[in-house]
Parts: sequence; structure tokens; C-alpha cells
Amino acid sequence: MSRITLDLPQELERELKTKATQSGLSLSEYILHLLFTKPTSAENTMPKTGAELVAYWQQEELCGYRTDISDSQTYARAIRDKAEKRIKHA
Repeated sequence: MSRITLDLPQELERELKTKATQSGLSLSEYILHLLFTKPTSAENTMPKTGAELVAYWQQEELCGYRTDISDSQTYARAIRDKAEKRIKHA
């Protein structure tokens, strides 16, 4: 087996170490697991339905990471209102 050295941003390294620990694996084992289980380009298709999109977001751990937003509908409405009131520059 060959050896590869990577210079990772500290935040990414911390995140990978945390997930490795949660999985009961060493950092090297966890990274290998990620590489071996990554879908190939043929398997990596875009979600076609809302349910598939939500499943993808959950798989990628994108749901629930914004703990600072307590009411998502109010937050989305505020963003939309702000965008609608924005002055367009020519």
C-alpha cells in the first residue's frame, strides 16, 4: 500500500477526525471508507423529485446544520422580501 500526505484545512481535518471517531475508525480508515464508497459518475445523478432532493440533503448532512434559524419559513420570507426590495443597478 502506498502512502499519500495531504495538507488539509484545519476545519476539514477536525470534521473528518470527529466523524472518524463517531464511526469507530481511525482517520485513515475513515478517509479510505469515504473514497471507496463515493458514487461513480454514472451513479451520481441529480435528484429528480423533491423527496430525492431531501434524501440527498440528509445524506450529505445539510439538513439541520443552521441551528441559528429557529423558524425556516419566516427566515425564507425575510430573504425573499429583502431580495424583492433590492434596488437594481443598470
